[in-house]
Amino acid sequence: MADRPSPTASPVPADDPVSTVLVVGGMTCAACVGRVEKKLGRLEGVSATVNLATGRAKVSHPASVSVAGLVAVVESAGYTARPAEPPAGPPDPTRPGEHRRPPDGPPGSGGEEERRERDRLLVTTLLAAPVLVLSMVPAWQFRNWQWLCFVLAAPVAVWGAWPFHHRALRGLRHGTATMDTLVSLGVAASFAWSSYALFLGGAGEPGMTMPLSLVPAASDGVAHVYLEAAVGVPLFILAGRWLEGRARRGTGSALRSLAELAAKDVAVRRGGVEHRIPAADLAVGDVFLVRPGERVATDGTVVEGSSALDLSLVTGESHPIEAGPGSPVIGGAVNSGGLLEVRADAVGADTQLARITRLVEDAQTGKAAVQRLADSVAAVFVPAVMSVSVTVLGFWLGAGADRQAAITAAVAVLVVACPCALGLATPTALLAATGRGARLGILVSGVQALERLKHIDTVVLDKTGTLTSGRMSVIAVTVPADADADADAGEVLRLAAAVEQGSDHPLAHAIVAHAHRQGDGRPLPRPVGFAAAPGSGVSAMVDGAEVAVVRPGELSGIPGRLREAVHAAETAGHTAVLVRVGDVPRAVISVGDTLRSDAYRAVEHLRRLGLRPVLATGDREATARSIAGRLGITEVHAGALPEDKAALVATLQGHGGRVAVVGDGVNDAAALAAADLGIAMAGGTDAAIGAADVTLVREDLQALPDAVRLARHTLATIRANLVWAFGYNLVTLPLAAVGRLDPMIAAAAMSASSLLVVGNSLRLRTWKPSRPRAFGHGSGRPRTATGWETAS
Repeated sequence: MADRPSPTASPVPADDPVSTVLVVGGMTCAACVGRVEKKLGRLEGVSATVNLATGRAKVSHPASVSVAGLVAVVESAGYTARPAEPPAGPPDPTRPGEHRRPPDGPPGSGGEEERRERDRLLVTTLLAAPVLVLSMVPAWQFRNWQWLCFVLAAPVAVWGAWPFHHRALRGLRHGTATMDTLVSLGVAASFAWSSYALFLGGAGEPGMTMPLSLVPAASDGVAHVYLEAAVGVPLFILAGRWLEGRARRGTGSALRSLAELAAKDVAVRRGGVEHRIPAADLAVGDVFLVRPGERVATDGTVVEGSSALDLSLVTGESHPIEAGPGSPVIGGAVNSGGLLEVRADAVGADTQLARITRLVEDAQTGKAAVQRLADSVAAVFVPAVMSVSVTVLGFWLGAGADRQAAITAAVAVLVVACPCALGLATPTALLAATGRGARLGILVSGVQALERLKHIDTVVLDKTGTLTSGRMSVIAVTVPADADADADAGEVLRLAAAVEQGSDHPLAHAIVAHAHRQGDGRPLPRPVGFAAAPGSGVSAMVDGAEVAVVRPGELSGIPGRLREAVHAAETAGHTAVLVRVGDVPRAVISVGDTLRSDAYRAVEHLRRLGLRPVLATGDREATARSIAGRLGITEVHAGALPEDKAALVATLQGHGGRVAVVGDGVNDAAALAAADLGIAMAGGTDAAIGAADVTLVREDLQALPDAVRLARHTLATIRANLVWAFGYNLVTLPLAAVGRLDPMIAAAAMSASSLLVVGNSLRLRTWKPSRPRAFGHGSGRPRTATGWETAS
């Protein structure tokens, strides 16, 4: 997983690259993105990826290149820049400009700039509306109406369009042209022509009227004004960018949602006294209280109390998770029940919520391969459009058309061209998809991971902790055929658990926990004379009887039903223990790692998505075959060491497979790193998560096929955005060049193109995975384990 970029990283050798994130202000289109990337890329050893939607540049550079030097390079290109401060924890939603499109002023002035844009739009609308109505409704054109329109249009063409003029002039000083250059030239040309027509061309004569025409047409003279274009162009583009900005802030709402999950203050107990302190002041080891309805302030372990925790907003878990003494809890979870006392295990940047926030933030800086092509086109788009506009003007004049028609066609070419949609196609979709993924418990490292996730055809699955729970538990309690099934099984389990209370073995913990879950609320009896025989079992006196929980050993002396239970456990890869009361065999308890309840559906969904599941585990052949058989997996690799798993990945890749590996342990890290795509499970080790491209933070294996579906849907959205962005320009530019598009209509179309791209991306925020509902009843479908198994 990519490290969190930081300009304040610890010193590293000069030859080692470091990453820095810059917040860049003043970018308005893909041409701006290309210019910033090109400027930074000219520095030796420096590469940059700039995201238009977030206004962030992720720069990889040698340690010898200072952050101040990077900022200076960006500023020399005509934009503002500052290093992004790495947050100690989840981002502060009140920090302006941090996770939204940067303003044109210094980064960080987002709220004030947004208000200025809104006010400018409102004033422009009030001034432009009468001009548009009078210009387009001949019946309302009273005597000298054109002069009123001129008075109203002048402030719009100068002050209303000033952001475009300002950025165009700034670009001119730095020898570059952007979308703002095209808009500025279009507005200036329309207003200049109208002024000429009014003062020198006869259009200012009292009683002059102008017919309605949405398609430009040549006229016999110059007595025609285009003030509606001079006000319509800035009006529609200001409105479009304001709406676009709101929509883009919506696509990036995931980080603000994560920030809102962080508790603001917390009640702690220090020295036996309760204090209310800011959550940021918590230290590792502090014991804090979580009352019903409150959020858990940070990651920790429950010391006292029990409750149900709602993790739906943090990990996407659909059901509350029970928590009691010893249970780990995650910061941001909501306490749905009783009072909890929690010991803080991690604070600030070390919490899971902070890690999720960093992963989402890093994921939003990437680019799809097709987006890089779009950015390359956009870098030369504006100069090319300006050349086309000049060519159109010259062609029309050379062909004998009147100046009015020639200028109108040239202005329409300038205004209708739109590289904005090209620059927004990928980042807005990625913002929305990563935010939606985070809400579904799917963290993706970036758009490259999404691309690889879409194209994988083979999934190598680890067993322990991935397909299974990773915890020992009781699978079945089998009693002889002549026993009173439930009553006898429950009593034997109670006696066995009483003995196992004195043992630290994982089998003992599983039996005791199962007895507590299945019990009637009575406490377990206290064992007397506890004794443990290594490799054999344990024994003690319980309620006056000698109870032993031992390995079965010789089976000839136990009832047939119990012998069958032992064989069944060994065949399934489970561990069987025999419970004797006195010298009488009373039950066989099968203990093992249980299959996740959702494992079958997840594997079946992967098959339906066209993926080939492969099981690779370090466990025994019998255990692996048993799990694979229940899931319908035919390709099994048992007894696999970490290097064997990595070698398996290489073999599959050598046969043309595009391989994803799903794992959670240190032994999976090598395979995760070697695979085309590494997927780590929620409870996995830091080594596994660090080697993975995708992390499933939801305790639900169904998140795996959901991640594949999300990747496919996201890339389909990106492709649709780019098809629209390219297709729009291919259609509208020729129409403008041949004089079939009014500049005002061109301005509306240009704004609509960007809004359509952003709106299409916004659909990802509400995306829900469509899952097959019906499943067959083949032999591979697992059965739900019951409390006990008895003879019929």
